[in-house]
Amino acid sequence: MPYKSDTRPLTSIVSYPERGEGGDNRYRGNCSPRLIEDLLGFFRPGEICDYMCGSGTTKAAADKLGVGSHLYDLHSGFDIMNCEIPERPEFIFWHPPYWDIVTFSDVMYKASDVQKNYGYDPRQYDLSRIPDWESFVDKMNYAMMKQFSALEKGGRMAVLMGDIKKRGVLYSMLSEIVKPGSLENIIIKAQHNCFSDQIQYSGKFIPILHEYVMIVRKDSPLLVPIIMAKKAEVDIRDMPGATWRDVVAAVLEQCSEPVTLTFLYEKIEPHKKAQANKWWKEKIRQTLQINPTYFFHDGRGMWSLNRSAA
Repeated sequence: MPYKSDTRPLTSIVSYPERGEGGDNRYRGNCSPRLIEDLLGFFRPGEICDYMCGSGTTKAAADKLGVGSHLYDLHSGFDIMNCEIPERPEFIFWHPPYWDIVTFSDVMYKASDVQKNYGYDPRQYDLSRIPDWESFVDKMNYAMMKQFSALEKGGRMAVLMGDIKKRGVLYSMLSEIVKPGSLENIIIKAQHNCFSDQIQYSGKFIPILHEYVMIVRKDSPLLVPIIMAKKAEVDIRDMPGATWRDVVAAVLEQCSEPVTLTFLYEKIEPHKKAQANKWWKEKIRQTLQINPTYFFHDGRGMWSLNRSAA
């Protein structure tokens, strides 16, 4: 399909200080239509699908370029978690909620209107109302895989997402979203005129001034490579990259007073670092002796960590 107008070159960093026309800028959480215009202009699909269309920004961008569009949302009778995707899309744009930063159902639109018109309460299916991060990630990844599965071979999915900071903890959608197919591009999108711009932060808080656009491509209809985040807790005494100095220092760092060599042996012996070395006791003693900057010997066979150097 011929495009009605030329679009800007697409690079790995994009910025739109002027939002552009399309959608409703009063609908919190929506994005600049210029981003979608640039994605369409670069990849040139015959049509675009958006299953969380919000205020209709995707349609406005597609209409401007003369591209067909299919738009759906929870507020208009489509629940991505439970409804069948009608199309075999060539290109999907998805802008999921950034967890609970902006609540949509019964805030940006009336839940009672949806109940009246479509027979369900959107609040029970709204991803922005999920109270805990782990459950949100599970639902987000289910919706991601559902949309990707619907793509035709060679189809693409562009996902706009961001990071969330709460009480000193960073929750990264990009890190934890499942990445099916070929990971084709990660685009950094600068944020402008954010609600958070009005907030004065204290302490060592680094304001988040960017979002990500992840682009994945479906190269095979059946066998799909998947990148998934896996959380694990690993003891430093079992880590392959930890040195003897790291291990001994970590054990001493947990001690409030000097300890004996026997104590160190007991704490390290059951772990892989010791099990992989026949002379592990000798290595512990050698480590203590050749690192006087970090380990203090009080002359009574007791050892402690020099915390001013560690």
